[in-house]
Amino acid sequence: MDTSTHIVMGVGLAGLATLDPNVSSSPYMATAVLATTLVASNAPDFDTILKLRNNAVYIRHHRGLTHSLPALLLWPFIVSGGLMLFFQDAYWPTMLLWAAISVFLHVFVDIFNAYGTQALRPVTNRWIALGVINIFDPVIFGAHIAGILLWIFGVPPGPTFAVIYFLLIFYYLWRYSQKQQVVRQARNIHPTASHIFVSPTIRWHKWHLVIRTPDMLYVAQSKDRVIHFFESYTFDPIPTDPVMQAARSDKNLAAFLSFSPTYRWEMEATDEGGYEVRFVDLRYRSNGYYPFVAIVKMDAQLNIMTSYTGWVYSEETLRKKLKIIT
Repeated sequence: MDTSTHIVMGVGLAGLATLDPNVSSSPYMATAVLATTLVASNAPDFDTILKLRNNAVYIRHHRGLTHSLPALLLWPFIVSGGLMLFFQDAYWPTMLLWAAISVFLHVFVDIFNAYGTQALRPVTNRWIALGVINIFDPVIFGAHIAGILLWIFGVPPGPTFAVIYFLLIFYYLWRYSQKQQVVRQARNIHPTASHIFVSPTIRWHKWHLVIRTPDMLYVAQSKDRVIHFFESYTFDPIPTDPVMQAARSDKNLAAFLSFSPTYRWEMEATDEGGYEVRFVDLRYRSNGYYPFVAIVKMDAQLNIMTSYTGWVYSEETLRKKLKIIT
């Protein structure tokens, strides 16, 4: 989920924690637990700092090690132990408990969007992305805001957030059933499909679709339970010729391929006598454009001149980024 959602979830968990007698009986503990849930609810995303290096490092590692099984065990100790320096009279087992709940919930909700996490690492490095909830969901965010406002106006936060989280469980189940309906519709249209990639949008009734058959890739949208097709491309495996192999040695393209499960590629000679290789992720079509891309430019000797991976929303912007990098 996005940072704003993780923040309000941290506040919501602090409200839920008031059901714990160790918290409700002490304003000091309530403050310590609020600090704990806020920090722990965002701790797995501290790897966002990798953006300061470059997009390739960020894309390859974000939601990886920091969302893994070892991280689930380590973050609660790191967060609660660090905050004990500021709340030296707090009851540490309670802080540790709510830090663990906050970290687990962060990783758990992240697997429900289209980006996913490597939550089962090191058992497997596979990205787990259920594609059920958009990275920002107005219902989830709004429910927490409503709970926080009720808390401010004096309504007991423990029962309030207990009810909110109970109802959100059914919301997640409903969204999962809606996604499965979309998958069934797509499979009825293309029964030979080997993969059906579904990405949620901020709107309940709209889903992005990529359908892969043995020969074709179909980009579509499900809106109001009707599937509309936009583009189709032949499904061409990545070739093993020298030009493509040289491009795949680039860190930006390698990062893209480690993250994107469905894409199309283009390879062409440039006017300067070199080559340009481009990959576009088909899951994120926006106004007829595919904004998540990787591009590698090489000279005639297959030396990499410049490359880029990330989100751009126009060809002009992409060319500017390549020029700046060069």
